[in-house]
Amino acid sequence: MYIKPRYLPAGDQAIVVEFGNQICIDTNRKVYGLLSALHNRGVSGIIEMVPTYRSLLVYYQPDVLPWKLLLQELENAIGVLAGPEGRDWEIPTLYGGEAGPDLVEVAEYCGLKPQEIIDLHSKGEYRVYMLGFTPGYPYLGGMDHRIAVPRLKTPRTETPAGSVGIAGNQTGIYPVTSPGGWRIIGRTPLKLFDPLRQPPVLVQSGDTIRFVPITEERYQQLKEAVECETAALAALHETADAGGTPFFEVIRPGLLTTVQDLGRVGYQAYGVPVAGAMDRFSLRIANILVGNPEGEAALEITVFGPRLEVVCDGVVAVTGGDLGAALDGKPMPQWEAVPVKAGSVISFAGPRQGCRSYLAVAGGIAVPEIMDSKSTYLRGKFGGLYGRQLQAGDLLRIGPPRSKKEWAKRGGIPRNLLSPLVHPGEVRVVLGPQDDYFDQEAIHTFLSSEYMIKPESDRMGYRLEGPLVKPKEADIISDGIPLGAIQIPADGSPIILLADRQTTGGYPKIATVISPDIGKLAQAKPGDRLVFRQVTMEEANSLYCQEEKVIARIKQLVGYV
Repeated sequence: MYIKPRYLPAGDQAIVVEFGNQICIDTNRKVYGLLSALHNRGVSGIIEMVPTYRSLLVYYQPDVLPWKLLLQELENAIGVLAGPEGRDWEIPTLYGGEAGPDLVEVAEYCGLKPQEIIDLHSKGEYRVYMLGFTPGYPYLGGMDHRIAVPRLKTPRTETPAGSVGIAGNQTGIYPVTSPGGWRIIGRTPLKLFDPLRQPPVLVQSGDTIRFVPITEERYQQLKEAVECETAALAALHETADAGGTPFFEVIRPGLLTTVQDLGRVGYQAYGVPVAGAMDRFSLRIANILVGNPEGEAALEITVFGPRLEVVCDGVVAVTGGDLGAALDGKPMPQWEAVPVKAGSVISFAGPRQGCRSYLAVAGGIAVPEIMDSKSTYLRGKFGGLYGRQLQAGDLLRIGPPRSKKEWAKRGGIPRNLLSPLVHPGEVRVVLGPQDDYFDQEAIHTFLSSEYMIKPESDRMGYRLEGPLVKPKEADIISDGIPLGAIQIPADGSPIILLADRQTTGGYPKIATVISPDIGKLAQAKPGDRLVFRQVTMEEANSLYCQEEKVIARIKQLVGYV
């Protein structure tokens, strides 16, 4: 059966290729066929791809791969679809008892005996359609309808990693300990996700799994083996210390200060969020000013900054929002390289304009890389410095400076090259990828109304207050979520998804913020107001390329090589 794909714009750096409107093996195989074909073709300019039930989210660089050329590359790849065969897995599972506290209740609901539930569940063959929701979480298809049960009325606040559950017509495995409303019928000792493992997931999209009942004794044997393997990985990670020279001692950590770079590229297919700097432009410029690779790790400082004592001489730069940076109590210039001496103190008085600053130091922040990135992912508790925000007493180290040049003598950046750091006001968007889930009145409301950023906003997303935008349908088949996607849940209140967003989701996305405006959004605070303006895909690509030219011009001005 031939399924004609749809190409859905998802901002200036992403496109969704959608096959059909249902969940089925044939559709899913076409998704993986396209993924494989694009990998085999080695298309320059494609950054990474996220496969889902029926679609492939493709991230690309418009300055390397223009929009129209990307469409042609996709058409060429679709013409030679050849999906790889997945692997077969047996998942040892201890059913019932403490491991499966809901087994008896599930049996009663289905009118079956507990052993019949186990037999039906373990005889099934399940396809891993996609990974998402949380890192390593497998969306499985193929469960027997006779054991389908509704979710718990009150979700558990904590479901142990390895728990095997049922919700509706689906079964699944919790890869990490997390809240959840699924009915838990068993547990596997296998570890589906480990950030220190390569790859970090055990099962992958396109694989097939079977659940194999095991005894308590066998469960304990396998659990001990897995714990030994985990401990060995952790020990290896600790010995592979990033090293470096002590540079900052944290006297006061500030409201939220974390180590961030440009994020984890290439791991969204495993359900791992990108994380990284909220304001990527400011992080890149801070690194350029001190001679680092522009994606090097720096400190992201939110609203109320830290107090840091400098341990050795070096060069630093502060960019982004104006949070009142000071060096030894005197105002510290922003957007230029500044020499600092051992014993000096860098502090931040509080927000004056914007809400996020970036502090880069020549040599970069030296912390171990996890999945090719130093970025802190707070929800996952990995990356950065011990997977958390800075605390008083922390000692931050730096690597060797990339260049011996006197970066501090090169002066600042002309302000006309910098985006305005006041609240974003007008935010430019590309409609889609699911704008067809909204009628013209809803789209008009979205594009003509003013919205306020709500207090319950964070690095994962900004929740907005304003006129409601009701979708024709509140749910979609779970799909990839690009940076800046504006999803609309059933209540009609828009949410802009940002750096720590989950990789997939089941709400329609009316529009996507273009890349040059993500940094301006990152500087917006709760209470700030904004409006959306539609631009075409061609305009969005052009604006992206203009920003890259600005960065190239800045590099030229500071003699960056």
